[in-house]
Amino acid sequence: MRKVLLAVAVSAAAAVGACSALGRAAFQNPVVNLRSVAVRGLGLTGGSLDVKLAVYNPNHYRLDATQLRYRVNLAGDSINVASGTLTSPQTFNGEDTTVVTIPVDFTYNGIGAAGRSLLNTGAVSYHVLGDVTVGSPVGSFTVPYSSTGRFTTTGVAR
Repeated sequence: MRKVLLAVAVSAAAAVGACSALGRAAFQNPVVNLRSVAVRGLGLTGGSLDVKLAVYNPNHYRLDATQLRYRVNLAGDSINVASGTLTSPQTFNGEDTTVVTIPVDFTYNGIGAAGRSLLNTGAVSYHVLGDVTVGSPVGSFTVPYSSTGRFTTTGVAR
């Protein structure tokens, strides 16, 4: 009888492991892109921005994010404008895009070169990167993301 119970337990563990592996193989990473940057306020030494990230969930099921870590770099990664972690729960519906707003405080010293590039050429390159931890019907995943492009005086260009 013990051997039968042991065989059933091993079979059940193997089935759960196989389902988890199949679920991970079917899981598609969310795609994160910079949607926009808007000035919220300016002061004597700096200001604040709203950085909007568009998060597309290509899966057929919703993802519940428990944290989103981010870094926003400008001018070929030479200037870090912002970094941090959002811990407020976010829901990304299946096959849909959700916009996440990140409040960013900056100093003029920190973005001086990027500001000069924007004034001189009308554009500056950006790199948004980090990872998002999501829970799904097939388990929890921490997924890295990275998106680059150019921010112009008229908006975001890809």
